[in-house]
Amino acid sequence: MTRRSLLATLGLTLILGGAIAAQQSTLGSLFERYDVKANFAQPPAGQAWGASTTSVAADGKGTVVIMVRAVPYFRVFTTDGAPVKTWGDAGLFNLAHSVHFAPDGSLWATDPNAHVVHKFSADGKLMLTLGKKGVAGDNASRDAFNQPNALGFAANGDVYVSDGYVNSRIVHFTADGKFVRIIGGTKGSAPGELQVPHGVAIDAQGRILVADSDNKRVSVFDKDGRFVKTIAAPSRGGIAAAADGTIYVSDVNAGAVTVIRNDQIADVIKVEGRPHGLSVDPATGDIYTSSTNAQNYNVTKVSLKKK
Repeated sequence: MTRRSLLATLGLTLILGGAIAAQQSTLGSLFERYDVKANFAQPPAGQAWGASTTSVAADGKGTVVIMVRAVPYFRVFTTDGAPVKTWGDAGLFNLAHSVHFAPDGSLWATDPNAHVVHKFSADGKLMLTLGKKGVAGDNASRDAFNQPNALGFAANGDVYVSDGYVNSRIVHFTADGKFVRIIGGTKGSAPGELQVPHGVAIDAQGRILVADSDNKRVSVFDKDGRFVKTIAAPSRGGIAAAADGTIYVSDVNAGAVTVIRNDQIADVIKVEGRPHGLSVDPATGDIYTSSTNAQNYNVTKVSLKKK
């Protein structure tokens, strides 16, 4: 067994498998590289989240948006956790599921129950909708989804939709919503097949990284949608790729974020609750996860320890 394989095995055993009781109850990383702060942000005094904190997005300019499955759907905070504003009226979503910042600063959100993806301006104006509200598409459809659950963006603004709760694919569009291609599209566990894709990110090489959740792996495709490889990691959560090539993927069942460098597991971070949503601040490298734990809705902030 190689050193990297041994590291991966030990990391998953200790933190994800729960072989050591202390790791089960302590927030932190395998190699103690990170500070982990649960309950990063709280609603203003006298208010409550009101529902699951399903997703989180950091724009790299001092803003963190938390998506809640109750009106107002969008709760905006500073990176210090101070509340700024809220928006998103009743009727905007059938089910608020995930929120993401695009490179141009626009905010995108998925609504799996309505089969659509929305684009909003920074001030909350609806600018574009992909998909057809209330209409389910199959794996070959170019203009309809079946319960889309997440989004990823290329540096040029191209949009990648994880259409994975019923279908098994990623759908690639230009920044203005023109169809480009379908990645995957076959349900299964063979190389290139996907089983409940739950997130998508584009790395610095232009590779398409898919949180292939039921297969407990990250499936990697090249920029043209051709299958390249898989990376073993629990992935029923969110996925993000930093400019330095580091990949972060969360998992609700493990309660952890797996850190991947050079396509090998480099660290594992234990976070609070069920980290359904994940975002990495492009300026600071801070990691945010949102928990859908019904007993303790919260957002966790993870930062590299200062040397």
